[in-house]
Amino acid sequence: MLYKRSSDLFKQAEQVIPGGVNSPVRAFKSVGGTPIFIKEAKGAYLYDEDGNRLIDYINSWGPMILGHAYQPVVNTVIERAKKGTSFGTPTELETKIAELAVSMVPNIDKIRFVNSGTEACMSAVRLARGFTKKDKIIKFAGCYHGHSDSFLIQAGSGAVTFGSPNSPGVTQGTAKDTLLARYNDIDNVEEILEANKGEIACVIIEPVAGNMGCIPPKNNFLQKLRTLCDQHDVLLVFDEVMTGFRLAKGGAQELYNIKADIVCFGKVIGGGLPVGAFAARNEIMNYLAPLGPVYQAGTLSGNPLAMAAGLEMLKALNSDSEIYNRLEEKTKYLHKGISKVLIENKITHTINRVGSMISVHFAKDEVVDFETSASGNNQMFKDFFHGMLNQGIYIAPSAFESWFITDALSYDDLDNTITAVDRVSKQL
Repeated sequence: MLYKRSSDLFKQAEQVIPGGVNSPVRAFKSVGGTPIFIKEAKGAYLYDEDGNRLIDYINSWGPMILGHAYQPVVNTVIERAKKGTSFGTPTELETKIAELAVSMVPNIDKIRFVNSGTEACMSAVRLARGFTKKDKIIKFAGCYHGHSDSFLIQAGSGAVTFGSPNSPGVTQGTAKDTLLARYNDIDNVEEILEANKGEIACVIIEPVAGNMGCIPPKNNFLQKLRTLCDQHDVLLVFDEVMTGFRLAKGGAQELYNIKADIVCFGKVIGGGLPVGAFAARNEIMNYLAPLGPVYQAGTLSGNPLAMAAGLEMLKALNSDSEIYNRLEEKTKYLHKGISKVLIENKITHTINRVGSMISVHFAKDEVVDFETSASGNNQMFKDFFHGMLNQGIYIAPSAFESWFITDALSYDDLDNTITAVDRVSKQL
């Protein structure tokens, strides 16, 4: 495929936008080459500025669960825009989507809408600290909760040491309150809790990791984590920005039958528009301003266009009793087909899948945490990525990202993808 116009547009963007992109992974730094500039999208397909059609497995990093330009969402956004795009005042739409979200998700009484997943996670941690009157948090290496300072932390020198900043601009003072644990390692979490008794406000986790590839919880990890949090009087925060309304109507809480104390949302809940949210039971949410002392605000929070899009998306998911079964069957079909051709072509790999999230790792061992994810053959992934792109298949330009399946994908699309994997793997 030719990407001359995308290349020209990228050079133009680099003159006025840092790195030519507004989110780093889009720059293709981890895979090399020039990013693809998209002109439009419909259903399961992207159409780039050079006129190429691509089968899309990024789906705006998750929210396009029913496909791009899903007509009911498009229609409602158009109609809302005619009535004004932002008011900075309450609207009935906010209450309607809040009522629907609370009815779909277990263990939440109230929800606060914000503008991004980053903002939701940042606010959830502030609320947890304010509610518990404790400062430290535990996060897991490889889990991404946005670019707030508290989350841009790398592992320290030992299992119970403080983290250290992994981005300039994040202070040591901020980093000292974030402790790093290993995903799927409950003994490591317990060790950290024991070493910091009475100091930890919350544990925040992606219940199914999506930012080191798709990595599911193993050996009742979430259940054990819930028990540990209860024993140590620590709040459990689920970052369901990816998994919320995607793995089930009630997200990972429903799928794994685990009650989190605070839940963060994004992506699907906005129907493709910039939206985030965090939610909890009354006791915790009533600690939030204007009812309580923990402050959080946003001029565009509850934006009518975003609320209209999100409401339409949640209505569609709530009314379709088979949507999650269809998504899981398509993902399972893709998994089986890709694995078959990779085995036939003697490509070392492992595939992780939960619901409609899936990732291919060019690693010999089971991928259960960041360390095992990072052990994969990165050069092979780069070659695989570009080979798939040349076959008209658009996957995430990073070995550490989940693929997201949309209901708009047909079985012909899946077969074409499997055929593309076969062709590419013969060249690896």
